[in-house]
Amino acid sequence: MWTLEWNEQSSSFYDYVATQYPQLLPGQQARSLVSPNAPHTGFTEGNQSLLNIPNGTTVLALRCRDGAVVAGDRLATEGFQVSLRRIEKVYKTDAHSVMAIAGAAGPCIEMARLLSTELEHYEKLEGEQLSTNGKANKLSQMIRGNFNLAMQGLLIIPIFVSYDPDQQAGRIFKYDITGGRYEEIEYHATGSGGKDARNTIKRLYRPDLETEEAVQIALEALFDASEEDRATAGPDPIRGIYPTVKTISRDGVNELPEEQIGGFYPPILERRKVA
Repeated sequence: MWTLEWNEQSSSFYDYVATQYPQLLPGQQARSLVSPNAPHTGFTEGNQSLLNIPNGTTVLALRCRDGAVVAGDRLATEGFQVSLRRIEKVYKTDAHSVMAIAGAAGPCIEMARLLSTELEHYEKLEGEQLSTNGKANKLSQMIRGNFNLAMQGLLIIPIFVSYDPDQQAGRIFKYDITGGRYEEIEYHATGSGGKDARNTIKRLYRPDLETEEAVQIALEALFDASEEDRATAGPDPIRGIYPTVKTISRDGVNELPEEQIGGFYPPILERRKVA
């Protein structure tokens, strides 16, 4: 069985917690809620062996000329019911990286916060940021540590996006439930509406997009996903709820305000009117 041994010279906050206080890791407090023999049913369906646990759904990322754009809808579900309408699925993890979450909402959010602490801890001890590959590898290690719970339905399937100063470009990483890490050169989407979102991005994407063009494509993709997938939310102007959108460049992470995001939708809706 894979285990960690604590090295006092290590700069890793995660390794310290994993060896000294493993009960504090993301998802471990939910272990008592899961039957030891519970089958895995996937994060897009209701799992009758679990208590009602909110699940985040569709998130995506695509590269652009200045870096990358990351977006996610705001809906969380419990089986076939709405759990939350304003959940945050795109988290800033350091000055130049974000983690977008799909899966069991509680463990996903905890892992995003833990990764942020890990990167801050490393920077304070070492006096410099962890490399982009190092950040992506650390998240892979964290996901691998959640494998037993993932097999029982508490999945964590993120997208990690970071601006790499060495390559002067945004980089996109996707993961499987075993912690396998894979880099996407252009774009990726995951969650229950991920396939529909990818189809839209594939149709509209081109290299060297301007940031605003990439944001437009991201919102188009989420809208199309909401049309095909009931667990993905579309824009909700009545409540003033719109997708979360963050841009990443050499200048850092920037979150678009909701009123700005809302301004992208009139042309999208106009194009979809039936003549």
